[in-house]
Amino acid sequence: MLTLRRLEIFVQVAECGHVTTAAQRIGLTQAAVSMALTQLEEYHGSALFHRSGRTLHLNEKGRMLLPRAREILRQVEEMRRMLDTSWDEPVGQLRIGASTTIGNYLLPLLMGEFTRRYPQAEVQLHVGNTEMIARDVVAGELDIGLIEGPCHAPELECTFWRDDELLVVCAPQHPWTGMEMVGRDELLAETWIIREPGSGTREVFESAMGLAATELEHRLELGHTEAIKKAVQAGLGVSCLSRLALETELELGRVAAVNTDLALQRDLSIITSCSREQGALVRACLEMLEEQNQPGENLEPFF
Repeated sequence: MLTLRRLEIFVQVAECGHVTTAAQRIGLTQAAVSMALTQLEEYHGSALFHRSGRTLHLNEKGRMLLPRAREILRQVEEMRRMLDTSWDEPVGQLRIGASTTIGNYLLPLLMGEFTRRYPQAEVQLHVGNTEMIARDVVAGELDIGLIEGPCHAPELECTFWRDDELLVVCAPQHPWTGMEMVGRDELLAETWIIREPGSGTREVFESAMGLAATELEHRLELGHTEAIKKAVQAGLGVSCLSRLALETELELGRVAAVNTDLALQRDLSIITSCSREQGALVRACLEMLEEQNQPGENLEPFF
């Protein structure tokens, strides 16, 4: 028989590649997971994995089944959440995602306040780049997304949240420190430490520079803002990051802001699905986010 539990076990084994690891994730014995896989394969009429010692790799039929199994489990989880959550009171699990700058420097304080207001709410926070967060909201993996770059998904509603500013920064001993203005030719000649593709910060930087980051002659790509700041402090190059992420370093003189004529203002935005109905939990979160956009309300960066 095809059951939800067997589909869940199949997905976990497919993701882990090992029965033992999948059993630990699910909280079952190794024997129970092996038996469930055997029963699923018998129901399916053929193997779903290639077995190489203790490692399992999906075969062609297994690869066909995996996305369908994930979608079924996602829909069941959505139904469970709908039934478990009151649509009048903010109760249940909120899945919110944020691109890196927002997730690391703004959202922790906000989500702390949210759970204090609504003690029956549980918040799951996912941090990734703008492209990842938009993708997960489209897929239904997240209820709300907060992004720092443009939204390119027509399935999503994108609403302005608050302003942000990017800064070009260098090490304190860099020749640019104290210059009245650094021109385009000087900017292009420097070594840049930049975020990975899909990052909202990178997209705004590319737009301001008028070229793709891959066209820079000297560049180093790093996927984490903290790593970029450390590299700039060490004199490995210059970078362009959100002022929100640089408050401490600027205050302590670890990096220096560079004067340029680049247009580095940007919007931080809220994204939600155009097609999914919003329960009380999502509405309450959106209302709190809107409060941060009111005069006199300013959420300080989290450090």
